[in-house]
Amino acid sequence: MTAVQEDRTTDDLKALAEQAGRELEDASALEILRWATATFGKNFCVTSSMEDAVVAHLASRTMPGVAVVFLDTGYHFPETIGTRDAVEAVMDVRVLTLTPVQTVAEQDAEYGPKLHDRDPDLCCKLRKIEPLERGLKGYAAWATGLRRDDSPTRSNTPVVGWDEKRQKVKVSPIARWTQDDVDAYVAEHGVLTNPLLMDGYTSVGCAPCTRRVLEGEDARAGRWAGRGKTECGLHGS
Repeated sequence: MTAVQEDRTTDDLKALAEQAGRELEDASALEILRWATATFGKNFCVTSSMEDAVVAHLASRTMPGVAVVFLDTGYHFPETIGTRDAVEAVMDVRVLTLTPVQTVAEQDAEYGPKLHDRDPDLCCKLRKIEPLERGLKGYAAWATGLRRDDSPTRSNTPVVGWDEKRQKVKVSPIARWTQDDVDAYVAEHGVLTNPLLMDGYTSVGCAPCTRRVLEGEDARAGRWAGRGKTECGLHGS
């Protein structure tokens, strides 16, 4: 399969995504990524929050030197930045770090301090969504680490789908995986993971909006706890 033609229309890409979503539903993560890298080539990238490097590792097996996009919000735990640096050092990937237009200090000056406490949706928009929009402009398709068992809001995640907001093909190669599948892959391949996962955190985001999860809670319960917010907006409302 050859790389996607750059003159494909949006309708072509949408039809391609929907067809692939049906045909690859039962395919392995590697098969899904082989399709993506063969179809899109340099027009494909992986996004990573550096909670772990599983999807980046998988993609590097199908396309060495694959671009891995990381959003440095200015609010990350030191362990998250350390994981990014380690991934860049030891894996066959090209890490692209995106930053918001404003530093945290500049945002504080314009909107007041601790915007994440007063208006977390706006903070996420400024520090995550807008930088990602810019960073994905040069790509026709992008991959995520979304899994259906992450939370109820992600239970219908397709392995390949259409990102209507960004008009791009969205690939979620481990959508059907469970946490046990992730753990087994990490153990088998020695994949880098964020140290916070060993310290009571089951989902790692920005430090001000992330806490450890209590026994019996949903895996994402530590994100925006008590704020009626479940997603940053990168993957839905």
